[in-house]
Amino acid sequence: MTGDFRDWIGRSLTREDVAAPRLLAEFRATLHPFLFEDAHTACPPGFHLCLAPAIPLPEDTGPDGAERKGLFLPPIQLSRRMWAGGAIETLRPLSGGAAVPRRSVISDIRLKQGTTGPLWLVSIQHEISDAQGLALRERQDLVFRDAASAALAGGGPAQVLAADWIIEASPLLLFRFSAVTFNGHRIHYDHRYAAEEGYPGPLVHGPLQAVLMLNLASVRRGAVPRRFDYRCLAPLPGGGRFGVASDADATVLRVLRSDGVVTAEALASGDDAG
Repeated sequence: MTGDFRDWIGRSLTREDVAAPRLLAEFRATLHPFLFEDAHTACPPGFHLCLAPAIPLPEDTGPDGAERKGLFLPPIQLSRRMWAGGAIETLRPLSGGAAVPRRSVISDIRLKQGTTGPLWLVSIQHEISDAQGLALRERQDLVFRDAASAALAGGGPAQVLAADWIIEASPLLLFRFSAVTFNGHRIHYDHRYAAEEGYPGPLVHGPLQAVLMLNLASVRRGAVPRRFDYRCLAPLPGGGRFGVASDADATVLRVLRSDGVVTAEALASGDDAG
């Protein structure tokens, strides 16, 4: 590891997309029936994650299946890439059919010493707009660490989960979410790669867990919360069931894997988006 990559902070790019009917239909089919829908929300919560993704050519794709480092993200040499969490501020829902530019800026890069070795934290700020102006702000936090340093995704015996939603982490769900967000990371579909990384099988996406928590909060509140902060805490292997749970006032949300371990948690706050 050489350099601190501080000169990468402030790097930006803008990608454009369209909130097309087919893409909306694919998102709805992927998450059905675990979505918030009302007459004022053309695009369900979390749909923006489908818009303007990185679309690297094969030669611009890294060994993990994601966009090669050194293009937009810094050339960190640690091989394991993980989604750590983020925050979503919804000013108002996106308009269906709208042209959507997404401006992305690397806002922070930090080296930390974790319990299993060094890791880099990279934060990216996104601004998502349509013809009416800015609609969402989002921060995405990524972690890069050495492959040999990560703990295995162990799990205890299955429990009866106290959750609002019980969801099957099927291969179809993982494939469809990868496809609709154009997420090529092999950890979500490649059994051999997941085993080499030390997991019993492909993992459920961190963003997918966030989308489910955000939609549950919206269902329970009757509107999309303006502010939604979340973090990923433990691996969630696919192939089994998991739960999404909310407290009484839809402020604290959690994802529970089958053995009861909390794999992600979130805090919904602020006035509901309008």
